[in-house]
This record gives sequence, structure tokens and C-alpha cells, in this order.
Amino acid sequence: MMKIEKVNKVIRSGPFQDNWQSLSSYSVPQWYKNAKFGIFIHWGVYSVPAYGNEWYPREMYLKDSARRDRQDVSMFDHHIQTYGPQHEFGYKDFIPMFKAEKFDPVSWANLFLRAGARYVMPVAEHHDGFQMYDSQLSQWNAAKMGPQRDIIGALKEAVQEKGMKFAVSSHRAENWWFYDGGMTFHSDVRDDRFRGLYGPAQPRDPQWTIHGEGPDEAFLTDWLLRTCELVDLHQPSIVWFDWWIMNVRFKPYLKKFAAYYYNRATEWGTEVAINYKLDAFMHGTAVFDIERGQLNGIRPELWQTDTSVARNSWSHSVNNHYKDASDIVCDLIDIVSKNGCLLLNVGPKADGTIPQEDESILLAIGDWLNLNGEGIYDTTHWKVYGEGPTQSGEEMHTEGKRSPYTEEDIRFTFKDGTLYAFVLKLPQSGVVTIRSLSALSRLYRSVITSVYALGEATALGWNVSDEGLHIDVSSLSSTPYPVGFRIGMD
Repeated sequence: MMKIEKVNKVIRSGPFQDNWQSLSSYSVPQWYKNAKFGIFIHWGVYSVPAYGNEWYPREMYLKDSARRDRQDVSMFDHHIQTYGPQHEFGYKDFIPMFKAEKFDPVSWANLFLRAGARYVMPVAEHHDGFQMYDSQLSQWNAAKMGPQRDIIGALKEAVQEKGMKFAVSSHRAENWWFYDGGMTFHSDVRDDRFRGLYGPAQPRDPQWTIHGEGPDEAFLTDWLLRTCELVDLHQPSIVWFDWWIMNVRFKPYLKKFAAYYYNRATEWGTEVAINYKLDAFMHGTAVFDIERGQLNGIRPELWQTDTSVARNSWSHSVNNHYKDASDIVCDLIDIVSKNGCLLLNVGPKADGTIPQEDESILLAIGDWLNLNGEGIYDTTHWKVYGEGPTQSGEEMHTEGKRSPYTEEDIRFTFKDGTLYAFVLKLPQSGVVTIRSLSALSRLYRSVITSVYALGEATALGWNVSDEGLHIDVSSLSSTPYPVGFRIGMD
């Protein structure tokens, strides 16, 4: 069983110590910089009610919640109407219904490979406190209950067999307050027999501030041990953390975890990364992540957007509001042009099948990457990320506020002396004009040697003027997807 003595021993004996100065010597793996596209998977006990979203286990205990998320009634009212009062049927009672009887990790891995993913990240433990792997630190896990199977271990084997990197996410920190609503009325959350699942259920800071009441030492030590155990069991290439680890009481434990993980990776001879949000980690010690948001410019250090195929939920829900695959591809290009990666989430059903809507989106993205991937994978940003009027939000949960991409929105990537330009909406005029190539028009007139649409064998007509590079695209078929161009230079 994982113990704090082992954690401290690994930290003392390795090159990384639990302070920001030491952790600043960390370097982002090259494989991660090259990967560009990964799959996130929200799947757990919350997939059984499949109502609202993955916060159902919290919302079902909040009497005053009006949150519906495209549903007719709140999750609290829905639960009583469908399953009965919370003291008779609590969240724990969904666990036997979470059987995962159709879960086929090889089939999942094949789908993710066809989608063009280079890394795969299932949720190892969500806020609900149910671990999707076999743990010695809690009986509330998928190997001992529900599926009676180590889901994380099975998926890891299938994903690595297909040559993709395997990663995990931990949302354990939020378990401190996640079930606090159940402490305010007659519910099973108040029963100490189920504390291993429901956690402390402490009152949540109403302002969600980082300096508000935080977890105690016992909870923080348990968080650290669980996360280190997860690392030892599955040796993930990335460990992703949700936002509440930025509470100030986590700071010394975050440094301990990073030192432990990086030292273990050194022992294994592998390169790994930690994903964090907001200001949880010191700059340069891990990889910055923005939930459902992007950046407005190039970030010199690698960063990542995590978002989902559905606008309203991360998990499977009966009323999920799905995005168009073409819009997701546009966001992928925008993110890569700014030195980022896209981590795209899908939500399997409780039985282990991936909904047809999720699968169709992934396959459409994979088809596009099959033609255009040379301008995405293994690339770097160019001197400018692109041009055009559309700007992205720079904060979490701003993706829905962005205006649609236009014919003038173009994004660039660069690799091995070749410039790639992606027009996010093919113009009806039959001509693409890249204005970023006009400032030095005489130079570009002499050095541009060819222009090809990616996936096409025939060169396109082009010319350079003081307005920019003009590409004749009248021969290309109309498409709702972005079109990529390979611009050869001498």
C-alpha cells in the first residue's frame, strides 16, 4: 500500500525536489509537442442516470438548484421522480447498475486511432470519489464494485498496443465539498458507512475562491497518496488535474506530487507531463490547460485546450447538445497554430458503448486528419499564428462566446522549411488571399515555389501581389471543413 514514507523517499533520492526552483528544471516532452490531438474520456457511475451531466452526483443533493442543462427539470427533482428520495436511493445505489458489460477497450483504442489521436486520457477518478482502477486505498472502485474490472488498466493496455500515449486525469480534489448538499437534509451522504465515497462533504466556499476554506491535512495526504498510487500502477504519460487544486492548501502537496512523478519517470526512462489550470503550478513546471477556451496568440510554451464533443456535458446524457465536427477541426487548427494541443472529450454510455454521435464526430475528424495531418502533427508555430477577424476567449468556458470563423480566417503552422496555411472557411469567390505574405511581397514573389492543397496531387495556380498571396481554389470541391495548403519555398 502506498505510504507517505515512500513518497518522501522517492523525492529525496531523485533529481527533482519538492520546491519550485528544482521543478523549474522540468522540460516538456517532445512527443507531447508533436502530438497535437488527444482524446479525453468522462465515464463513470454518473453515466448510469445519464441526466444533465457528470455533476449529477452533486446536483441530485442540492435542493435549491435550478440547474437543468437542457433537461426539463432539475437534477434534484428528476432524481426523486425517477429513483425516489435520496435517503432511500443515493448516488451509491447507482454503482451496481454501472456494469460496463459491453466495454471493449480494443474497440475504443481502434476508434481513437482512426480519429487521429496521439494520446488517450480517461478519467481515473472524478469528483464523485469512485476510482476507475484497482486501488488499495479505497474499496469504492471499479475493480471491487460495479464493473468488477480495472477499467484504467484494461484501456491502457489497448491504447499502448496501438502506439498511442496513455494518460489519466484526477478530479479527486473537489471531493472535499462535492456532496455537501447531502449534509443539509435527510440523505445517505450523512451516513458514515459511505464516507469513503462521499468524502468529507464540507461546505463549499460560495465564491469558489482559492483562499477560502480548504481541505485538512488528512484529506490532502490521502489526495497525495491516491495520486502517487495511480502513477505507480499505470505509469501514465500525463497526469491531468482539475481546477480546485489551485486552493492554496494544496500548494505543498502539488510540489510533492510533481517531484514524485518526475522522479519516477526518470527511473522509468520516460518523459511525462502534468496538466494544470489557472495558476495551480508555477510557470515552467508543468503544462498549462484551458477548459473550454483558447488563446488569442502564440504561447511560447506548450499549452492545451480541453473541451468536449457536447456543449452541455462531459459525460453521456440523453439530451447532449453536440458540436459540428467541422467546428472542432477549426478549433484544432487554431489551437495548434498557437502552439497548443487539443484534448477532446467523449462520453461513453454506462454499458461501455460509445454513442453514435460521439463516434461520428471522431471519425469525421480522423478523415480530415488523414488528408491534412502533415500540416498538424510534428509542426511548430510560424512567426504569426494567422490572420482574420475571429478572436478566441482567453479564459475558461469562453468557447461559446466566439463568433463563427469566416473566409478571412487563416491559420499557419510550420515544419521542415514548409509553411502550411489553413483557410477555416473556403471562400465562394474561388480565390484565397493570404495577406500575411504581402508585407515582403517582393521576397515572397521570389521564394514561393509551389502551392498544393493538402491531399491533392495537382499544384494550384497562385500569384503574389502587394495585397498578399492569391491562391486559385476554383478547382477544389466545396466543403464545410477547413482546407489546408502546403506552400513550398526555396
